[in-house]
Amino acid sequence: MGGLAAATVRTRRLDLVPLAVAHAGEMAGVLADPALHAFIGGAPLTAPELRARYEQLVGGSPDPAVVWCNWVVRLRAEDRLAGTVQATVTDGGRAAEVAWVIGTDRQGRGIAREAAQGLVGLLVDRGVRTVVAHVHPDHAASAAVARAAGLAPTDERQDGEVRWELRNAP
Repeated sequence: MGGLAAATVRTRRLDLVPLAVAHAGEMAGVLADPALHAFIGGAPLTAPELRARYEQLVGGSPDPAVVWCNWVVRLRAEDRLAGTVQATVTDGGRAAEVAWVIGTDRQGRGIAREAAQGLVGLLVDRGVRTVVAHVHPDHAASAAVARAAGLAPTDERQDGEVRWELRNAP
């Protein structure tokens, strides 16, 4: 599964490009709106803070049983970044928890949906059997993205968020 993090995913309009520390400057601007954190908590990071965070992510998980896979979402026609998608792969490559975030000025264009579909497709193609996302119950847009990526809500909650899940036959 380690090679998964190095895969570039190409969708109709997007390139999901493996995260690099060099993306921090542009991504700090993409993620700068405090409104982005309404459902996920926290606050926007400065470019140096984001650079430090990306160094950590690119360095990989300290747990050899966990693989961190992170991509920036590039709008191919505009040649600019729109957000990120990520997968934390566990259970020997059979399970992954996914997340997405798209800058507020790039929302409403189906970018998160397309990026999440591309990510989930890659994971399933690489043998992941269970894909999970946690979505705030009031975040209708993120729930729509999860549904479009093939996930369905469960009755489970974690930290107040709904667990969404896609299970493939073994």
